[in-house]
Amino acid sequence: MTPFLHRWRPAPLHLSLRECLRAALGALLGIGLTAALCTWALGLSADIPLLIAPMGASAVLLFAAPASPLAQPWSLIGGNLVASLVGVTCAAFIGNEIIAAAVAVSVAIALMLALRCLHPPSGAVALTAVLGGPSIHAAGYGFVPDPVLLNSAVLLGVALVFHSFSRHRYPHGHAPAPTAARAVSPASQQLHQALQAVLDERDEFIDVDADDLEAIVTATLARLQSEPRP
Repeated sequence: MTPFLHRWRPAPLHLSLRECLRAALGALLGIGLTAALCTWALGLSADIPLLIAPMGASAVLLFAAPASPLAQPWSLIGGNLVASLVGVTCAAFIGNEIIAAAVAVSVAIALMLALRCLHPPSGAVALTAVLGGPSIHAAGYGFVPDPVLLNSAVLLGVALVFHSFSRHRYPHGHAPAPTAARAVSPASQQLHQALQAVLDERDEFIDVDADDLEAIVTATLARLQSEPRP
């Protein structure tokens, strides 16, 4: 395979069939319950969409990649809140839809990064606020609480309950008390400092929590040391 094609080859996921089915079931329940509850809350006669398309992308993150920093509750709620506010504002004050769409996504990304709530589907939320049509434009800032925040809150609630039953750690925050463990282990402290230095040098977003990455490296090194040498 040529180097060019190699760069485009998808990376292996290393997921079991059970985990794949769990993610699919979670998305089924998440989107289904979100649509049902929002329909019940808003009614079928609502002029605005009861379920916006970006929720499908959010479901992929929440149920198929719950350990991702992009899938955490603040990323979902904060990202969609910021993006919807920015999108509605751009739609209201920028007359050209193409310019408004570009500015909305750009500003939304900048604010999400600044507020540490980066959530890729939120870029689509900003676009929906600009390009969603007359009903969404007529709703104005009312588009923010419903359907955006209502959809987000219900989907998050389903994810929290689902992961509690499936015994996945979600929200996937930092590992408990890592500082104490490093304080008594110079090797662990050196690994942590080296890992942080490498991440700083790369200066790009890596879609894995730094504590998870450190735990993976530590477990890998431990396995190498425990395996018998030829």
